[in-house]
Amino acid sequence: MTASIETLSASPTNVKVLTSARGVEAWHVESDVVPLIAVSFIFDGGSAHDPVDKPGVAQMLARLLDEGAGEYDSDAFQERLAARAIELSFNAGNDAIGGSLKTLVKHADEAFELLRLALVEPRFDNDAIERVRAQTIAGLRYQQNDPGVMATRRFFDEGFAGHAYGRPTSGTPESVAAITRDDLIAMHRTMIALGRVKIAVVGAIDGDNLSVLLDKVFGALPETKPLPIIPHAELQKIGSRIVVDIDVPQSVIRFGTPGIAWRDPGFIPAYVLNHIYGGGSFTSRLFQEVREKRGLAYSVGTSLVSYRAAAMTWGYTATKNERVVECLDVIAGEMARLKEEGPSDEELQKAKDYLIGSYALGFDTSTKIAHTLAQIAFEGLGVDYIARRNALVASVSQADIRDAAQRIFGDGRMLTVIAGRPTGL
Repeated sequence: MTASIETLSASPTNVKVLTSARGVEAWHVESDVVPLIAVSFIFDGGSAHDPVDKPGVAQMLARLLDEGAGEYDSDAFQERLAARAIELSFNAGNDAIGGSLKTLVKHADEAFELLRLALVEPRFDNDAIERVRAQTIAGLRYQQNDPGVMATRRFFDEGFAGHAYGRPTSGTPESVAAITRDDLIAMHRTMIALGRVKIAVVGAIDGDNLSVLLDKVFGALPETKPLPIIPHAELQKIGSRIVVDIDVPQSVIRFGTPGIAWRDPGFIPAYVLNHIYGGGSFTSRLFQEVREKRGLAYSVGTSLVSYRAAAMTWGYTATKNERVVECLDVIAGEMARLKEEGPSDEELQKAKDYLIGSYALGFDTSTKIAHTLAQIAFEGLGVDYIARRNALVASVSQADIRDAAQRIFGDGRMLTVIAGRPTGL
């Protein structure tokens, strides 16, 4: 582990905001415990900015950035990564295109140069495009008969109808087949820009040397161009139960209510409430009531989903077709009980103790630390958030929980999508 969470939490000065000569800003944690450097970066803008008729462009772009760059075709590029045990990957979500780099210190120059090539000079060779396209379409077709994927897609299609978040981030077989090289080049020029990136670096490198490498990579990117604003969206069709007909003995269920964004002051109380309701792996009310007491499902849970322009509380489970109604009644019943009565003082304290005590587990590697710091920077929560976070959890009161329950549970209605053949709805 390159830096202990105890050190980070106690002294946020260990996370330094570094600005290079060319104006590249990064959050930096220096540690020479092991000779590694981990980098995480997030560019604002993602699948929500796909062309309306071509969802999947951002995802395909992310998959192609390391499929050849500069003078190296795909095979040569991957061979150079492998020869130095350099780990480089990219990803795309609704609001961002991100990536990570991990390298031994002795290979830092080579690793950062390969990252520069991938970001600044991707080749988008036709053979690589067609290979990635074929892989993507094959995966999408395979998923077309997966009840979980079908339920999730229908949930977003209904819950965010007419909005960018309602479109499938991976696209459809038809939309991916229509993506052109020009589409990829256009999105790359728009998204991969200097003023749109948040960077975190953790490892055995000092600020001066890091500044030089950051300038070589990110300083070579074009200046930022404005992105279209994604309009704010609320979860739609709350109160609806929608069935996706598929002949399986067990129905897959997705359900959702309004949420609270990470950037909202009410997020931490909602986070604690969600842990009590459905977020705690084995201790949550839903786990106890749905699985342990009634044997309705093997797994059940909820999480807070925070996008740039929307937030929701999202849940999942699966149960026999003939027990779907009973399962949904239990889920709604626990929601109503929490809203009306709140948790017990002991229940609230146990939730806070767990969330505080387990926080350090997310910082046991330099890669995890870099990823978390980049995400915090992306959300605009401040460089001292890690130092403040546990105190915020500890301060959550019963009144805060009641306020959060009012906001995320509302009148108790949910948007529910069931993939299967439920009986008795």
